[in-house]
Amino acid sequence: MLGFESAHEFWLVRLVESGEVIPLADLTPVPLTKPWFAGVANVRGALYSVVDFAAFRGHEPTPHNSEARLLLVGARAGINAALLVQRTLGLKNPDLFHAAPAVDTPKAVPWIGPRLLDAQEQAWTQLDVRSLLASAEFMNIGL
Repeated sequence: MLGFESAHEFWLVRLVESGEVIPLADLTPVPLTKPWFAGVANVRGALYSVVDFAAFRGHEPTPHNSEARLLLVGARAGINAALLVQRTLGLKNPDLFHAAPAVDTPKAVPWIGPRLLDAQEQAWTQLDVRSLLASAEFMNIGL
């Protein structure tokens, strides 16, 4: 799995669902879009819609600094989408994680997968990219 940080929370995405990770590229703003839609990035001649993953979840926008990364997701689904994340944390062996105790959540979000704990008892949340890309909330960027 690939680990990344967003809004000081730790996330995991399965490698088969993740795409390339690139440094933050220049983003072209798009008018009349939701505040979490960061803009469009040109990645080797292909345009990618960029969603600020922290802002999408209701947190402060991701700082545009040297650690910020674009996680290109959706290529397998034919969607040029990227998540702007705080930083990537490298590859993580799923065998080194165990299930976290269940917590009460007010509303189930289909793209939020199980919570896991690493050997240091740090909590990580799995991101279900396929469900995220199928989410009407994620795909509806217009105001």
